[in-house]
Amino acid sequence: MSSFNGFNENVIAEFRANAGKVGGPFEGAELLLLTTTGARSGTPHTVPLGYLRDGGTPLVVASAAGADRHPAWYHNLLARPLVRVETGTEEYEAVALPAAGARRDELFAQVVRAEPGYGEYQERTARVIPVVALQRTHEAPAPEEEGGIAGKLLSVHGWLRVQLAHVRELAADGAREAGARGDGVASIGLQLRQHCLAFCHALEFHHRSEDAGLFPYLEQQHPHMREFFRRLDAEHRVIARLQEELVRALGAREGFSERVERLSRELEGHLDREEAQLLPVLRALGA
Repeated sequence: MSSFNGFNENVIAEFRANAGKVGGPFEGAELLLLTTTGARSGTPHTVPLGYLRDGGTPLVVASAAGADRHPAWYHNLLARPLVRVETGTEEYEAVALPAAGARRDELFAQVVRAEPGYGEYQERTARVIPVVALQRTHEAPAPEEEGGIAGKLLSVHGWLRVQLAHVRELAADGAREAGARGDGVASIGLQLRQHCLAFCHALEFHHRSEDAGLFPYLEQQHPHMREFFRRLDAEHRVIARLQEELVRALGAREGFSERVERLSRELEGHLDREEAQLLPVLRALGA
């Protein structure tokens, strides 16, 4: 295992030093670097992977050379779907979305047509080899391209609103399908699960960052706003509880749509109140 890790580290170093170009067994191959967060450790792990594209979206294949177990990076992205992608020219955040059912079969056939070796890997194992789309996260621009800390806050809030809207849309689609079937139980597909987890992890990180850094600093500069920051802290705790309930509902399936709607109402109100009070202060700070 240590020799394999050492090989990967050398490939990663060469990739980053040469704008994505590497030699050896990967010479001429389309490679990207995928950084996941350890499902148990919480630490970042980077691996070099070959990839293809479905339109403009990179696809990676959890083949593990036909082994009977999924690679560690695949388990990581199931637990924490927000990943970092590096190509030869850019680096960006993405949501990792494993394809399911007929869509997976369609994409895998597309992969095998381009790279027949993946078909040989599938023949070696009874497991269904996953195909994962790396969907670039939506960067919601701040109004009028506002800069500084105010612009960053608006950009993060915009991204959270877009992701939550997408989760609500996917949940509504599942509820409509359940109604059409007549069983009343909405299906939690991989797309909904991954987007929901990505949104929840990003929101949790954002609120922790505010609580540990931005809010104490602003309160020190503006002590008259102390009570406002106490209210924001209380709202963060309410939203955190609703997030936990939402994630638990991914396994229970029942009541998921209702929990999405409740979290949406709480979060939208919270973001609106935060922006109304903080943006003038942040704009005064400038860059």
